[in-house]
Amino acid sequence: MDTIVDLTVIGLGRYLPRIKRIAAQTELNIIVATGLYTYNDVPMYFHYLGPGAELGGPEIMADMFVRDIEEGVADTGIKAAILKCATDKPGVTPGVERVLRAVAVAHRRTGVPISTHTDAATRRGLEQQRIFAEEGVDLSRVIIGHCGDTTDLDYLEELIAAGSYIGMDRFGIDVYLPFEDRVNTVAQMCERGHADKMVLSHDAACYFDALPEETIPLALPNWHYLHIHTDVIPALLERGVTQEQIDTMLITNPRNIFERRGGY
Repeated sequence: MDTIVDLTVIGLGRYLPRIKRIAAQTELNIIVATGLYTYNDVPMYFHYLGPGAELGGPEIMADMFVRDIEEGVADTGIKAAILKCATDKPGVTPGVERVLRAVAVAHRRTGVPISTHTDAATRRGLEQQRIFAEEGVDLSRVIIGHCGDTTDLDYLEELIAAGSYIGMDRFGIDVYLPFEDRVNTVAQMCERGHADKMVLSHDAACYFDALPEETIPLALPNWHYLHIHTDVIPALLERGVTQEQIDTMLITNPRNIFERRGGY
């Protein structure tokens, strides 16, 4: 492992000075994100400025994302290289839609890829694809995240047919879907010829303040940065996934996602 994509953005506690220190002290390449994580509404600041806001005006959210990418986040000197947004159980609320469209605009202006948070059980990725397509986004430059939370292969096939990558990216969060089901779903999608449209990860965090610290090892014992290489890869190989397919999901696909550059 030599690269981590950190999708922590506004709404999740992003603090880039700490990431900068960690990157300087390790051999890891850490790619950081811009965007906004919201469950149903935008932060209060955006209630006043922008389309449909109290004072109106252009969409300042997209400008902020572009600035993070082209100039750097705040005064850190660190440039974001991927965009993040979210659609959860409430669906595409007005606030969520505004974020999705702002992310799409920023993507069109910069060309950096988009990775999303979704509630797979309610098939939220399809709504995201619809809005991105309306904004002219090339869906092959989008990763629909948390697709590993479902065994609904028809849903996953729909997302891939529209052009997107799918994130099988919550290994270790077994409370949403057991480990064996996650492995089996990836294996089935590989059998269908889709290794070139999947990326693997774990959605893990080094610190998570939504739960008491002592609870996490008990509730989520496999939710850590080594789970993919220690447990997931051996299980996939045992299930019949080839080493070439694993390399495609862990190396080739991420490289292809980030090598495509330039706005359009």
